[in-house]
Amino acid sequence: MTEQVLSALVDICGPDYARVARSVDTVAGRRAGFVALPATPQAVADTLRLATDSGLSFLARGSGSKTDWGTPPRAPVDLIVDTGRLNGMWDHDVAGATAEVATGTPVHALQAALALQGQRLPVDPPSRTATIGGMLALNESGPLRHRFGTPAEHVDRVTYVDAQGRVAESDGEGANPGLAEIRGVITSAVVRLQPLPPARRWVGTAVDTPPQIRKLESAAADFQPSAIEIDLPAGGPAGTLAVLFEGAEAEAVEQAERLAAVWGAGAVVTPIAPPWWGTYPFTRDDVVLRLAVAPDDLPAVIYSLGDAAGAPVPVRGSAGLGRVHAVLPGTLSADRLRGIVDSVRHVLLARNGRAVVIAAPPSLAAEIEMADRHDLF
Repeated sequence: MTEQVLSALVDICGPDYARVARSVDTVAGRRAGFVALPATPQAVADTLRLATDSGLSFLARGSGSKTDWGTPPRAPVDLIVDTGRLNGMWDHDVAGATAEVATGTPVHALQAALALQGQRLPVDPPSRTATIGGMLALNESGPLRHRFGTPAEHVDRVTYVDAQGRVAESDGEGANPGLAEIRGVITSAVVRLQPLPPARRWVGTAVDTPPQIRKLESAAADFQPSAIEIDLPAGGPAGTLAVLFEGAEAEAVEQAERLAAVWGAGAVVTPIAPPWWGTYPFTRDDVVLRLAVAPDDLPAVIYSLGDAAGAPVPVRGSAGLGRVHAVLPGTLSADRLRGIVDSVRHVLLARNGRAVVIAAPPSLAAEIEMADRHDLF
């Protein structure tokens, strides 16, 4: 059976682009069966049709930065469909400000190509190696979500191959189905672009306690910035609240300096982002808790999480939206982790908030309730 499947995958993808999985080809800590790298939508369709006919489970993989997020599969994945060869802009309508992008394209590579034409896709997923497909599959968003919304909001349509190997199209956010309901492999997306802002300025200030966050964030929100982010390390120096302004040089500088004046002594204006900006505060060895609550209630939730954990917990994310990531040790027992999460959920329940575990070491993820992969963002 193994030789037959591998031979069929080689026929579809080519001799250098189909193989038995290696030690690096794991999902939830377990090695997959095969890896295929189809180069065209038709090759993706043929690959998925083969998987269905052979009774093989499959999982799409871009850079692999989020492969282990969410509920782990109950059994080892039989086939990883690597989208690395589905790469590049297939069409760029500069005047119409749209582009069709193959979903194996790294987001940073797309942004670099668009910048040559003075345009950008207003997204900034914190996964540095994120591909267009990986970002859209989970609707992964970063600081720019504050002003521009989620990646799905900039999608006109996607082309995808369903689990039966049929090629279809879908609206970005609407029905037919929406992005979150696609069970297959996205092969390309038509996205709407915006002009690249001529200038960017960040305003940062130190925060010593969670209650300071809301006062400073509320003042910043009045200036309509592109993003408002918080970084609260545990047991280290004071945290930082940072705000991004974008636009014409004079406008961005003026807005930044006005906010700095409102914040008072200690506020700093700079054209360089803080080193932590737009990055996740966790590693593969950590437990990652995503908290979502009204910005007014975020300080109380951060306090309650620290109380439940018995010590301050590192937190980073979008203070202006009340959506942050908290980091817990991956060495916690399953029972201890459940107790912390349940305690925070009780606090959030009265505030119409939500807490989900999005990532954890494989051994721990198998024992606790994890977020559904299609409900991660």
